[in-house]
Amino acid sequence: MPKWWFGTDPDGTVWVPYTLKECKAHGKGGVIATFDEVPDRNGAEAVTGYYIAAPRDALPPPDKDEYYWADLVGLEVRNASGVVLGKVTGLLSTGAHDVLQVQDGKTERLIPFVASYVTTVDMAAQTIQVDWEADW
Repeated sequence: MPKWWFGTDPDGTVWVPYTLKECKAHGKGGVIATFDEVPDRNGAEAVTGYYIAAPRDALPPPDKDEYYWADLVGLEVRNASGVVLGKVTGLLSTGAHDVLQVQDGKTERLIPFVASYVTTVDMAAQTIQVDWEADW
């Protein structure tokens, strides 16, 4: 049976598995799900506001040149000249493409995560090389 993991802490330190009974689309982008561990409306209200996640080993490995956002956070970003632009602190989904949030002290850069700007992601070296200037 499929499991969903619920937790109250966004950093993922404590997750509790729930057994999925049924899931269906609802409205624009929503879902309605029922779980063995949530027998009624009172049970559902008790888990309102929880985060939903899955452990890493439950996820399929990414394909070549695909990355989980969590794996990109913390990577150092350098431009083609070797200038360190900062570290990835998050990503944004804009609809057209994803955007790296790169923090360098008080400076934040928003770099589109597309091939024309992101030239290399080196997970072993924990770096991302970009075609982006420090003063942009």
